[in-house]
Amino acid sequence: MLAIAGGKGGCGKTTTTVGLARALAAMGHRPVVVDADCDMPDLHTVARTPFEPGLGALEDGSVAAVTHESSRFAGVRVVPAGTARTAGSTLHRLRDLDEPVLVDCPAGASPAAADPLRIADETALVSTAHPESLEDVAKTAAIARTLGTPPVGAVLTRTARSHPVGSLLDCPLLGTVPDVADDALGASAVRSAYRSVATTLLEQNT
Repeated sequence: MLAIAGGKGGCGKTTTTVGLARALAAMGHRPVVVDADCDMPDLHTVARTPFEPGLGALEDGSVAAVTHESSRFAGVRVVPAGTARTAGSTLHRLRDLDEPVLVDCPAGASPAAADPLRIADETALVSTAHPESLEDVAKTAAIARTLGTPPVGAVLTRTARSHPVGSLLDCPLLGTVPDVADDALGASAVRSAYRSVATTLLEQNT
């Protein structure tokens, strides 16, 4: 289970979660993406799935019952937030899935943001190249390490240039995702960027 985490809202966490899942699906995997941002859920909108049943129904229901096929991204399965107030009590039910599980985490350093980090195996950090965003994601990296979910690397969004973030975040740069004028997930350059990041992540786990 990989937590996709960032310090600021709007840095591209949801786009990165879906972009990586789509890349993994194109490689033959059957990824599951989970919306753990119960206060501001939008994964279902991006992936075009129902809002319910979601994490809230997972407490008493089966994983299959809350998993929806994305009508936009072939091979991507989605567990929406639904009406769950927090993801902490239900995410553990998804740990034993045989395919990759990517968790779209809440932004910031709140207890809700920490909950997925307690359960996931590793963290991928997401940030823009803006100094304030990088400072915030450095705090997220520290929290992840404290909770035993070490960052495997960082993805910088809205930039095509590499930045020396390794010393700040104490993890490698997995890749950069260029800024585009319209729908990011519809741009070929963005698809290519996430495919490269997904390949790097798979190589790290082999």
